[in-house]
Amino acid sequence: MRRISALCICLLLLPVCGASAQLVEKVMDIFNEDTLGAVAPLKADTDSVYKLRMRQELDVARLNEANLRMEIEQMKLKYDAADSLKLAQQRLRIDSLRRMTPGVPVVVEGDTLYYLFAKRGGHSPQQRAEMNAAAITELGKQFNLQPDSVYIDRSDIVTDLMYGNKVLTSFTDQDGLWEGCTRDELAAAKRKVVVDKLKVMKDEHSLWQLGKRILYFVLVIIGQYLLFRLTTWLFNKLKVRIQRLKDTKLKPISIQDYELLDTQKQVNLLVFLANLLRYAVMLLQLVLTVPLLFSIFPQTKDLAYKLFSYIWDPIKSIFLGIVEYIPNLFTIFVIWLAVKYLVRLVRYLANEIQSERLKIGGFYADWAMPTFHIVRFLLYAFMIAMIYPYLPGSKSGVFQGISVFVGLIVSLGSSTVIGNIIAGLVITYMRPFKLGDRIKLNDTTGNVIEKTPLVTRIRTPKNEVVTIPNSFIMSSHTVNFSQSARDYGLIIHSEVSVGYDIPWRKTHQLLVEAALNTPGVVDDPRPFVLETSLQDYYPVYQVNAYIKDANQLAQVYSDLHQNIQDRFNEEGIEIMSPHYIATRDGSETTIPKDDLRGKK
Repeated sequence: MRRISALCICLLLLPVCGASAQLVEKVMDIFNEDTLGAVAPLKADTDSVYKLRMRQELDVARLNEANLRMEIEQMKLKYDAADSLKLAQQRLRIDSLRRMTPGVPVVVEGDTLYYLFAKRGGHSPQQRAEMNAAAITELGKQFNLQPDSVYIDRSDIVTDLMYGNKVLTSFTDQDGLWEGCTRDELAAAKRKVVVDKLKVMKDEHSLWQLGKRILYFVLVIIGQYLLFRLTTWLFNKLKVRIQRLKDTKLKPISIQDYELLDTQKQVNLLVFLANLLRYAVMLLQLVLTVPLLFSIFPQTKDLAYKLFSYIWDPIKSIFLGIVEYIPNLFTIFVIWLAVKYLVRLVRYLANEIQSERLKIGGFYADWAMPTFHIVRFLLYAFMIAMIYPYLPGSKSGVFQGISVFVGLIVSLGSSTVIGNIIAGLVITYMRPFKLGDRIKLNDTTGNVIEKTPLVTRIRTPKNEVVTIPNSFIMSSHTVNFSQSARDYGLIIHSEVSVGYDIPWRKTHQLLVEAALNTPGVVDDPRPFVLETSLQDYYPVYQVNAYIKDANQLAQVYSDLHQNIQDRFNEEGIEIMSPHYIATRDGSETTIPKDDLRGKK
């Protein structure tokens, strides 16, 4: 009877899945218990007692079996609940990870077939995706491929997609949890995707497709050759048209009296530009044709995309940069337009002040244009400062480094230049001279012919052009003859010494008459004579006369001296020191003989 009970219990344990060692031990304890007790020896005298005891033992065995079944069911329910809870937790964790984890795509010839999320057999999802893609790609290149022969092989832990004896991919329960289905359902869905891709790959790698690709390759080569020939033919036609323009529409380009480009030079320039255009077009054709040739064959399609990206990416970035720069360009345009019209307004005011139609107290007319140039420079500097942040690359370190370097070089190497510029500004507003004035600067006398921010140029009476730095002018004294002549009348003077035997009134009269007879000397104010000294043997007379044109200063002096000699000679008066007369030893007088004969 124990053997019967043990057999029954073993049969009950067989359908239980996942029973633990604790459950087995509990069953064994029940086996070890003497629940049925010792069966008393059969007695031949009473069959009824034997049957009663057997019935009692059978009832006890049934009760123990029922209790065992109840305990097994309770433990099974406990383990099923634990597995369900664990499964639910895994699903919640996977759902939360799915929102953040895009998965690793299995990419075959540019097409994404499916995604992998979980590890398997020590391989990461990335490694699994690479191995699956490599296996499918290798299979798709077989000429005798039968895509519908892909089948599903199931085992206790994985479900495989197979082709012959080759495993294409494997799916586990974890993969099913990530996709929200069982691994068998997942394998069935992905089998359809893989079969469709293999059919496409079979068509692409067939002999018919290879022949078509070779034909396309040859046609592209022929087309490129014909395009080159067409480009060369068009260039030759254009060259002939340009040569004809030499005698028809082209005219020499001149700047003032200088002929910058004659017709032949213009033709050569146009031919050169046309030649550059031809090479540019041919290069563009090659740039488009080479990626097209590589894209014909699947083996080089990736290389074609890469070559095309080398061309398209810079063009795309430039185009996008231009589009994104349009708002900044509009801002720069508005700033430039505002400064442009502001400069025009300042120029108009400067012209009005210079022409003395507009007068401002304390502001001279000759300050107008220099002030305009200063204001214009400041406005343009302000415009550049405003535009600088909107320039492309202005925020890059290289751009800023170059700006700092240029500023440093200018500041270190231009101290003298800056000094001359500042001196030029100061001279402008000091107004020591104007263009055309006759000035004397230290030992240099001449007319101002040019004033620049750095130097001033003077032309001497001998037509010598002297260039003087503005900083030197600031540190020297300047005599302006023209300004005195314009405002007051410039006084020229010359000294004459005669003997005390000549009356001073006579001498004064002769000197004044000589001055009045000199061209350029004005009558009002009238010339006058000063006696500058009374020496031991002679007095010194100084004649002073007014002139209005300082540019004729040298000529006026020459004429004055000639007139003085003529008047004194006419009166028979020697312009000589008396001590020279005292040493005379009978020599003749210094008066010209013509004047003496006139006196006689």
